[in-house]
Amino acid sequence: MNRSPDVAHRVDPVPVEELEQIAVDVAGETAALALAVRERVVGRDRLDTKSSATDVVTEGDRACEALVRERLAATRPGDLVLGEEEGTSGTPGPGQVRWVVDPIDGTVNYTHGLPWFSVSLGAEVDGRIVAGAVVEPVSGRVWRAALGHGARRDGETLRTSTLDELALAVIGTGLGYDPGRRARQAAVLARIAGRIGDVRRTGCASLDLCAVAAGWLDGFYEHGLHAWDHAAGGLIAAEAGAVVRLPGADPDGLGAEATLVAAPALAGPLTELLVAEGAGGIA
Repeated sequence: MNRSPDVAHRVDPVPVEELEQIAVDVAGETAALALAVRERVVGRDRLDTKSSATDVVTEGDRACEALVRERLAATRPGDLVLGEEEGTSGTPGPGQVRWVVDPIDGTVNYTHGLPWFSVSLGAEVDGRIVAGAVVEPVSGRVWRAALGHGARRDGETLRTSTLDELALAVIGTGLGYDPGRRARQAAVLARIAGRIGDVRRTGCASLDLCAVAAGWLDGFYEHGLHAWDHAAGGLIAAEAGAVVRLPGADPDGLGAEATLVAAPALAGPLTELLVAEGAGGIA
């Protein structure tokens, strides 16, 4: 008996751990490809730009996303894909899985020889990420999570920082590609710098979120991230116990384009500080 598309691709018969393992496998293979082609994309003649001159896309980004789409089509042919480079393959129906992929997160780092970049792949059902993986091509570290099943790094269970003093906290952030937004972000950062322990800006949001999950960072905030930037990393952080605020509604004055992920005791104070110093005006 043939099943209807909605029934055939509902996630409830598929354990989220299975989707998590698919994310790990596909992201891991893609990470190997990213390393294999990196030598061919470090030259400026193989870089294109997107929203601005500093928003680059490479041969590696395109090849990696193509591989992700190919592997997912073979593994779960009824699923949809939303990718940074190629957009979406359709609108998901109720219960249908859509994979959200950043083929190389941290492209500027990638092209400059810095090791802080990743392949990020999350499985979304009914607008919620239920499984995901972030793989670091250079170190080989694998960050993973499934909804309700916790988060791990290479088999080690992750838990967020327990720090409760904002004045001691190490906070990650990012800067947008648009020059005007970048200037506003930098101004807010300058105003909060003396009120927190220290600041880190790595250039790879997915790994910053994983760093919060591991307790390496006590919090992270940025305006202007896209779904592929935070899909897998946001779930990993949430499953490690972090407070996760993703773009969308604006209940706290940070603006609808804000992402904030922090250790539980610091989420409130960090939000209050950012609002007080004008972060809501960054957009």
